[in-house]
Parts: sequence; structure tokens; C-alpha cells
Amino acid sequence: MDATTSGTPTIQYHNITDQTITAIVVATPLPNFQRQQRHCFGNSTPGEFPLSANPSIVLHVLTACNLDPQDLAKLEATCSFFRQAANFAPDLALSLSELAAFDMCQKRAIFKPMTTEERQDLKQRCGGSWKLVLRYLLAGEACCRREKSQAIAGPGHSIAVTSKGDVYSFGSNSSGQLGHGTTDEEWRPRPIRTLQGIRIIQAAAGAGRTMLITDSGQVYAFGKDSFGEAEYGGQGSKTVTTPQLVESLKNIFVVQAAIGALEDIPVVQIAAGYCYLLCLACQPSGMSVYSVGCGLGGKLGHGTRTDEKFPRLIEQFQTLNIQPKVVAAGAWHAAVVGQDGRVCTWGWGRYGCLGHGNEECEAAPKVIDALTNIKAVHVATGDYTTFVVSEDGDVYSFGCGESASLGHNAVNDAQGNRHANVLTPELVTSLKQINERVVQISLTNSIYWNAHTFALTESGKLYGFGAGDKGQLGIELVANQTERVNPERVDIDLG
Repeated sequence: MDATTSGTPTIQYHNITDQTITAIVVATPLPNFQRQQRHCFGNSTPGEFPLSANPSIVLHVLTACNLDPQDLAKLEATCSFFRQAANFAPDLALSLSELAAFDMCQKRAIFKPMTTEERQDLKQRCGGSWKLVLRYLLAGEACCRREKSQAIAGPGHSIAVTSKGDVYSFGSNSSGQLGHGTTDEEWRPRPIRTLQGIRIIQAAAGAGRTMLITDSGQVYAFGKDSFGEAEYGGQGSKTVTTPQLVESLKNIFVVQAAIGALEDIPVVQIAAGYCYLLCLACQPSGMSVYSVGCGLGGKLGHGTRTDEKFPRLIEQFQTLNIQPKVVAAGAWHAAVVGQDGRVCTWGWGRYGCLGHGNEECEAAPKVIDALTNIKAVHVATGDYTTFVVSEDGDVYSFGCGESASLGHNAVNDAQGNRHANVLTPELVTSLKQINERVVQISLTNSIYWNAHTFALTESGKLYGFGAGDKGQLGIELVANQTERVNPERVDIDLG
């Protein structure tokens, strides 16, 4: 701004020699600056929203700032400027908030390859708004770290995905589940060469098998009985040692490696336990959880132990006033993190895996009182084990202490067991010592394998502990070692 036209006096600058300044004395009072009148663009009058003359700037700001869908909705509710049609392509009738949400949807890997018809169908299923579609996509990313670095502690083998979509595998390989074209075990993380140039956004590891999801919605499977062995032209015990496209899903856009869905209800996440499924659904009214399958131990969360042949809404979350955010299905128990950071568990409470201080079963979701002062953002469950990650990056674990998979120092209990069970959430101090914020925990979810656990930090460092007899920790064990008690850095960068 020109100082001469604004009434502000011109300031003269002079050369000042180096000297010690002891005090500054103001001999004359500073001139009073006149208050300037704010002007608007175009022919707008003072008091009208200044950027209304150029809404494209507003749209750019809304999109670039990655506003939450709820914030976009609030803008529409409080200001008519954001509700009216913006007259911009691709839909002239959309408001600025809707256009911003649509632009942010287009940044998502799973949204980009969708056809116009597929996008419109998703929009209607989500409730007829691009803001609701954006909420659905963001919820999916938060649940399973889709499109971000991730580590999967499978039964005997492990999968690691970098933020760029490259895949590493290591551990047991008797069925070719590592995808390297052999059946040799690997203790060192090794990239799957045949997938170079293909971006993987999500992975799942089962007993002797692996499934990977690409950013274009395709599914690759390898290992034992991979997604129906007859599909690969054989019967009996089929072994596939390199990633193969699942042809039966060729024309279906897949976003997560799991099975099952709810008709006409957008499912954000599916968690598979032992003979049962949990579905995290995203509806206009909010988030909800459905369950189906075996009800033994009350793991379906309906207050009973009966089986369910069709997905049924878990009503307890409405009673608790909890909006589910993340869902985890262990072999015999389940857990949910709410939007407010509360953690609920239910099912078979053996070894204290529910965190309620006992080994009792809970047939409906129950808030863990011991975590009242902790705001959780992530939960992971395994075979009678549970991990909770707080927003500060602290990690708490409880349940079965076998195989050192809880991360606590080995201490003999009264019965002489080296790894004692933990009945209430206990801070994993060994992870606290790495001085990095943990963003993901993955642990073995199988009743037939000794468990191991991965902790992924914000910078992409991976730490492993627990059973490592097959190389599944990505760490070489010496002598007669079969496990690692304290977290040790895996030689791979997922950042």
C-alpha cells in the first residue's frame, strides 16, 4: 500500500553504527494512525461478504483446507451464500460446499477410477450428498489406514505396505503366501517384485494366504486356497506363489479385503473374527455397527449368545450415546472406539481381554472404565488380546500374555508363568521409550498361531515383538530364540 496516499508518514532509514543500546527514549509522541474503511469487491456495499464477487476463490480455499464434511454442512446451515447454486462445472446446481466436498472426493484413490454412474450410485447410497460421500470415504481411511502406510501381523507371516503403495512380505511361506514365487521362509522384509507399478491401498493376511487391494479396486490373492482354489483351475490343496487377480471380482470395485455387506447401506469397514463379522456402517443419521454369525460368548453384542443369520444392528451404542468410529473383531471378542474416544469391548473375556478387570463374558458393548481419562483413536484385537492407541500416541494392552505379544516386560506370576495375563489396560512402556507417536497396532488374530505384534509410528518406522519363530517379525533371531519381548525396529521404512 502506498504510504503517501494513505496518510501514513514516510519513515526514513539511516545507517546505524554498531553500538551497545542501553535504552530507547521516545522524545515525541507517535502520530495517531487513522482507522481505514474496509472496502468490498465490485459494486458490493460494506457489510456484504467480500468474496461473494469471486466465489471461485472461496471454492479453492474450502477445497485446499480439507475441511471436515461436518464443517461444510455448518457453512450451508449458517450462510445463504454457501447454500445457493454456485454455477460451476460439473454441476451448475451444486453449492460451493457440495463442490468442495466433490473436489475432495476426487483426491481419493478409490474414487478417481469410478465412472460417473458409479459415483452417482455411491452418492445416492450415502444419502444424496457429496458431503456424505466424503464422510464415508474419510471414515474408511481412518478405520484401516487405506491409502496410508500399514503393517499386517498375520498368522505366521506379515505384510507391510508403504505410503506409496509398495508391498513387502516376510515370515512363514509354506503355501506361497509371501507372493515371491517360492515357498521359502523369509525373515527379512522383501518387496513383491511382480507388483511393481501397482499401487496397493489395503492388505489382509490369513492362515497361509494373503489378499491385496489396489487403488483401482482390483483384488490380488495368493497362498493356500486363495479366494476359492477352483478359480485357478485346480481342486484340493492349491498353492499360488505369486499375486493373481481374482477374476470373480473383476467387475466389482473392492475397497477392503473382507467379505459381506449390507444392502443399500454403505459399509465403511468389515472386521472378521472367528465365525462372525462386524460391519461399520455410515448412514446419514450417523455411524452404526451390525454383526452376523456365531454368537458364542456374546461376541455379536446383542445381549444374547444366539447366532444371527443376517446382519443385525447392535443397539447398545445408541443407549451408550456412542458414535462408533473404529471396529475390531478378535477371535472371540470385539471392540469399538467412539468418536468421543471411549472404548467398548464385549464377547468372551478370557485372560482379561475385555479390560474390565475380570475374565467374565459381556454379551453387549461395555465401556472400559479404566480408560475414562484416555481419548482413544485406534483399537486392535487378536486371540484374547487387545491394544488401544490414544490420541497422544500412547499404547495400552491387556489380555493373554503368551508369546510376549502384549509388549510388557516378562515377569513370572504366582503360578510361575513367564508372561502374565493383564486384566485391565496397562501402558506399554517399552513403546513409550521409542519417543515416537504410534499410529497403528496390528496383532495376530488366530487361535492356531503364536501371536506377534507390530507398532507403526507416525514417521513410518515399524517395530515388532512377540513370536518370531517363522521370521514373521522381520527380525533375525539367534540361537534358540523364538520371540522378542521388547519392540525392535524392523529394517524397512514405510514413510
